[in-house]
Order: sequence, then C-alpha cells, then structure tokens
Amino acid sequence: MGINIRHLYKNYGKTVALKNISLTFEKNGVIGLLGPNGAGKTTLMKILTGYLNQWKGEVSIGAFDLREEVKQIQQKMGYLPENNPLYPEMYVKEYLKFVGDLYGLKKPLFEEVIEKTGLKEQKNKKIGTLSKGYKQRLGLAAALVHEPQYLILDEPTTGLDPNQIVEIRKLIRSLGKEKLVFLSTHILQEVEAMCDRVVILNKGTVVLNQTLKALNTKNRQVISVSFDYRVENVALQKIPNIKTVVNTFDFEYELTFQTQLDMRPAVFDFAHNNGLKILSLQQKNEGLEKQFNALTKS
Repeated sequence: MGINIRHLYKNYGKTVALKNISLTFEKNGVIGLLGPNGAGKTTLMKILTGYLNQWKGEVSIGAFDLREEVKQIQQKMGYLPENNPLYPEMYVKEYLKFVGDLYGLKKPLFEEVIEKTGLKEQKNKKIGTLSKGYKQRLGLAAALVHEPQYLILDEPTTGLDPNQIVEIRKLIRSLGKEKLVFLSTHILQEVEAMCDRVVILNKGTVVLNQTLKALNTKNRQVISVSFDYRVENVALQKIPNIKTVVNTFDFEYELTFQTQLDMRPAVFDFAHNNGLKILSLQQKNEGLEKQFNALTKS
C-alpha cells in the first residue's frame, strides 16, 4: 500500500513550513521532491519518518495512521539523511549488524543487503577508510537492512564524483521497482535521471505534482551527449528526426529532435556505427526546467 497525505500543516512558531499539503502515492516508484531552500522538503520527510510529531492533518502510510502507529510505520521506513552519520572506527559488516540490533532483527539479511548495494569487497573494511561513494552505499544499506517498503533519501548524491553518481542512480532506480522511494534534491538532473514523478514545493505548498512523462515538451526532445572524439555536425544531422545540432563544448553536443519517440537508442546506434564511445548521455526535460523556474520565482 502507498502513502496518503491530507491537509498537512506544520509551523515552527510563526513560520509556516507546510501549508495544506495533500498527496497520494502508489506502493512503488521513485518520487522526486524538488524546491528551493526553505520550501518544506526536509520538514515533509521528517514528518513521514515520524521524527516530527507536532503537525496537523492526516497521514496514512500503508495500513497505518502516522499519528497513532508511528512505531509500526518506522519498522517499514528506511531513511538516509543528507549528512549520513556513520561510525568511522566500525567495520562495514559490524555497523550493519549494529543497525540490525537497533531494529531488534533476529535474522537480518546482511549479506543480501551488502550484495545489493555493491559493498561485498568492502564489508570487512573500516568505515573511515571508505570513499564518499561507498559511505553513501553503506548509508543506503543501513536504510535497507530491515527490509522497508518505503525509503526516504535526502540528497543521496551530494559530494559524489560522476562515476559514483551513476552507480547510486542505478541502485535507486532498481529500488524503485519494488519500493516507494522519496528522493529529495535541488538538482533537476537527478530527478530526470531517477524519478517517475516529481513534486515541487514552494513556500510550504505543493505547486506541481506530475509524472516526468507528462512534463515532456510535446513533440520536442533535447539530448546532451559527449563522445570520445569530435564529430562533425553534418554527420550528427543524419540521425533520424533530428532538428538542430549544437557543439556546446569540445566533444559535447546538444541534439534537438522533433518527435515523441525516445531518441537515445538512435544516438547509441550512431556512436556504435561510427566507432565512437559515449562518455555521457542525458535526456533533458525542458518541461521540468521551465515549470520549476516559473513556479518557484519569488
């Protein structure tokens, strides 16, 4: 079962953090929470985890009422905070056992979680020796060790290098196939790369709640791609449905297509047929960018 929020209000003294929030989500998928600083994203997540209990409204998570059955909900909720607090002197497997003990788990699925988060080669290492990317993986593993149905991730890719970001994105997308994942971020590209639906908050209210697919600009698609060699624009213009080609920097290009079809496979085919390697590829959602800018202006 999913999450149902009705007329949710939260104030900090005279400051309104959330105002009349009503949202409903299905039992799986990745939801992107977007908004400028102070929009209410973190407050909403803290309420859903049960950390904040002074609020007005109705929130049900699965079959449970958040106001009356917090402990039952927390047993089904995994949370990765932005600062990802860890104990550097502990070993990876030792830390996960510690987290499992906090949940009172008799048979925690340590090995399964370690395998899923790509920590197999690091499980006997001290946390303090891990890279930022592996620490983020460990934070996710700790959030998953009790097999939650719901995940709340606050800025999960902050501070990661490009390769680490790609790996974390893959992991989060795979988790969204079986769980309901809330992903808070201020980076539009992260939402485009991982999310099925986007919710934009501004000044404590919901100003947008739509699927990414619905936000795509009709019959127009922009793809940013970088190759390992320079390509002549005239060669790229032979890709089907292409409208314009712009060499934005060095080996990087912005391709605009006039079609509703996903043209990323065609770009991959072009690279393969011409002996090129694709270093990065991003489908830009112009609809999301325009909506965000329009809805969050002061």
